[in-house]
Amino acid sequence: MKVDATLVTGSAEDFVATAVDAQERGYDAVWFAETAHDPTVGLTLAATRTETITLGTAITVAFARTPMTAATTANDLHAVSGGRYVLGLGTQIKPHVTRRFSMPWSRPADRMREYVQAVRAIWATWNDGEPLRFTGEFYTHTLMTPFFSPPPNPYGTPPIHLAGVGPRMTEVAGEVADGFLAHAFTTERYLHEVTLPALRRGFETAGRDGDGFEISGTALIATGTTEEEFAASVRDVRRQVAFYGSTPAYAPVLELHGWGELATELNRLSKQGDWDAMGRAVDDEVLHAIAVVAEPDDVGPALARRFGGIAQRIPLYAPTGADLDRWDQARRYLQDTTGDQ
Repeated sequence: MKVDATLVTGSAEDFVATAVDAQERGYDAVWFAETAHDPTVGLTLAATRTETITLGTAITVAFARTPMTAATTANDLHAVSGGRYVLGLGTQIKPHVTRRFSMPWSRPADRMREYVQAVRAIWATWNDGEPLRFTGEFYTHTLMTPFFSPPPNPYGTPPIHLAGVGPRMTEVAGEVADGFLAHAFTTERYLHEVTLPALRRGFETAGRDGDGFEISGTALIATGTTEEEFAASVRDVRRQVAFYGSTPAYAPVLELHGWGELATELNRLSKQGDWDAMGRAVDDEVLHAIAVVAEPDDVGPALARRFGGIAQRIPLYAPTGADLDRWDQARRYLQDTTGDQ
């Protein structure tokens, strides 16, 4: 099993330092999220400071960009990194797309399917000389002159991994992507009853068998080497669970377990800005169903139990940043005992 590091908060410089450290420790990949910074800056810098580790976005906000801009940036990053880049795409939620990025939003699953198809059509023009004649319902790309066309990428095209929570977006990932980035706001039951069946439906729609498809199994991790560290980590993860649980798009995870009223309450509190009350609303049953809460010795086995036989990669993730010292024991366990799955 491949074990990765993820940086959700932090600057481009933080990501570079994490990438260098992760490569030296033996991590398989490092992922940079698009939160307060554009991840492409950190990835470009990291590509010049590392040699072997895979570099990816988890995620790049697709709908904040056109397929052409996404295709261009990904093509350049794949070349700069020597073929080590993975384009991880996600939709973000409607308020951010429309009110933060001022971009259109409609039928996100259908739009994402077409988005990925458009990116691949653009790459085919550059790498294979195919005429650019992509005409879809949401995107149209029909102009590419030699002056604006890069030469074929010596490393080919980067894999595309899609992030999703709901069954429709997960189906799209199985249909058109090379991998799936499971959201940290999930449970073992949701993975088996919703996520995996949706991926299989996507494979069937595309006539694929899923061979070579990579699933990244992500879980929020609360752990610590001292009582104070452990308590602080649990508090931070509980708040992150509450933050995700307040998003209506993620409510199906809670509803599957009969916690629909909690989703409603968290959403109400989020609109009031009462973040402390949101954290208190997440009880231990909910916390342990979504997050891995364990002593450092037990984090690796807990992740293996949750994702064994499902995921090919496990990105280690905590809301406060990439604490590689705290995670190293879990990394060694997963790499040494699970092998390539």
